Amino acid sequence: MINKINKIFDTRIFTFVTLIEFLKLRKIPRHISVDTKFFSQDFKIVDSCTFLEGIREIFIGQIYAFNTNNRHPLIIDCGANIGLGSIYFKQLYPQSKIIAFEPDPQIYEILKFNLDSLGMSDVQISNTAVWNQESKLSFFKEGAFSGRIAKVGDDNLIEVKTTRLKSLLGQKIDFLKIDIEGAEYPVIKDCQELLKNVERIFIEYHSHYQEKQNLHDILAILTEEGFRYHIKEAYTSQRPFIDRPLMLNFDLQLNIFATRER
Repeated sequence: MINKINKIFDTRIFTFVTLIEFLKLRKIPRHISVDTKFFSQDFKIVDSCTFLEGIREIFIGQIYAFNTNNRHPLIIDCGANIGLGSIYFKQLYPQSKIIAFEPDPQIYEILKFNLDSLGMSDVQISNTAVWNQESKLSFFKEGAFSGRIAKVGDDNLIEVKTTRLKSLLGQKIDFLKIDIEGAEYPVIKDCQELLKNVERIFIEYHSHYQEKQNLHDILAILTEEGFRYHIKEAYTSQRPFIDRPLMLNFDLQLNIFATRER
């Protein structure tokens, strides 16, 4: 936790939240919903630590930054949570069309509030989980940024509706963001034949310690469909031969940036 707080403590963060708000948020325990200010507007959060880390990663680090000549890019945000990604995209391209998915009903309401508060009510939001078919699934409510389709042993479960991502890919997609906590492989596999319509893909890859790793399968699909990928660490062990600490039962998380080769 000390290392994460040190990472968060970057004076550039005060572009987005005031010093007073920052100091207040740092003292709030995990998984406590509070009201704050973001870009000087009313804003709701579900977890102060992941909110501040999200600012550092998305707005300061700009991991979703991309260039396009399209003034109206179509962006799909799978795993929108409280809206930081969609807000970043809307600031980057104000005339973009964004379709965002958030399955947790409580977080979905916060997502809607935050977008409205920042004048971004034109973002199309869906209270469903992205999946490889239209159905209903058991969903683990983590309470912050890591809710996911349920796995064996999970508690705090709810039932959610799903949207088949493939049904949206019959048109040109300028940016596809997939951060769906371990469901990325079955979704990407189902969408493979339509990835030809996607220009850029961001995937947060999750390796669950009890399941077969499928990073190689995801990379193979991206390569077969004409993408060149770049990988950065998201959550890794400092000494993987000695120990692999778990974060919500994931022993590895990687950020995959895939751009269509010309």
